[in-house]
Amino acid sequence: MATASSGDHPKMADEEKSTSLLASAEAKKRRAPKAPELPIVERRNWLIHQHYIRKDYETCKVIIKEQLQETNGMCEYAIYVQALILRLEGKIQQSLELFQSCAILNPSSTDNLKQVARSLFLLGKHKAAIEFYHEAARLNEKDWEISHNLGMCYFFIKDFKKAEEHLNIALQINKHDKTFMMLGKVHLLAGETDKAIDVYKRAVEFSPENTDLLTTLGLLFLQLGKYQKAFEHLGNALTFDPNNYKAILAAGSMMQTHGDFDVAMNKYRVAACAVPESPPLWNNIGMCFFGKKKYVAAISCLKRAHYLSPFDWKVLYNLGLVHLTMQQYASAFHFLSAAINLNPRMGELYMLLADRTLW
Repeated sequence: MATASSGDHPKMADEEKSTSLLASAEAKKRRAPKAPELPIVERRNWLIHQHYIRKDYETCKVIIKEQLQETNGMCEYAIYVQALILRLEGKIQQSLELFQSCAILNPSSTDNLKQVARSLFLLGKHKAAIEFYHEAARLNEKDWEISHNLGMCYFFIKDFKKAEEHLNIALQINKHDKTFMMLGKVHLLAGETDKAIDVYKRAVEFSPENTDLLTTLGLLFLQLGKYQKAFEHLGNALTFDPNNYKAILAAGSMMQTHGDFDVAMNKYRVAACAVPESPPLWNNIGMCFFGKKKYVAAISCLKRAHYLSPFDWKVLYNLGLVHLTMQQYASAFHFLSAAINLNPRMGELYMLLADRTLW
């Protein structure tokens, strides 16, 4: 009887083992779940998003074009991002048309309606924007952005009551600095200074390091003649941002009012680095020179302010005052007459003009 050699057994065992491993691997492969295949409509959405957030708009537009060709223009996300890019490029009307297409493809999307409304707002069609924002609000009542933007729209059509209502709703949903700023502005234009101050006080409590809020509140106190509170808030604003030119101008004007011309000029030097073409800055510098009886320098600065803002009656008033002081009556008459044409209800202008005619 023939028998197999002892050397054949390990080879047969290895072949059986490798066959078994192969079969096991194939079985596992059959049982393993396949990676989900994205529908053709959404296949490139992730790539579009990546290039958009990196601000690589040219590449993004190329991918969007390919995606829309494949889907026969039915890819909502590609159209949406294309509309965003067009808006960034200043093509508002084209972006509006694309956002409207998105709203047709997915009418239950709040984002699509908000973007249509936003484009209408940027085109100055505030009433049409209000309609779309209200439609979006029906889908999502607790959206801060919708309430804030409704307040903005009503503000621009000068319906201050409804603007106040929607801005207050926005603040109830979520407190934002810019909503506080807009609500304060609404109260100011409605002639409700006390309410505006209350709003800005709440805003400063919520955001104590916001220099715009601190400066605005300081300026309001300055207008009301409450110099201590004004100086306090303007000082806080300058603590957080020493180069805040609005706060610098306001603080300088306070010092100038109290006769501290040199200190005020030091403040204005800092502001001049930030805003060298500011008409109020050059107006204030000119009046500092006037206070120091340096009339030629005062006229030079005031004429620069007038060049930068030719329809500012305050600059014309100051030019008239300086020329009158220098007994240059023809020039004084010219500037004071121009100021009266711009602000005919300012009694002091007529008084200065009368002073000129008495000479």
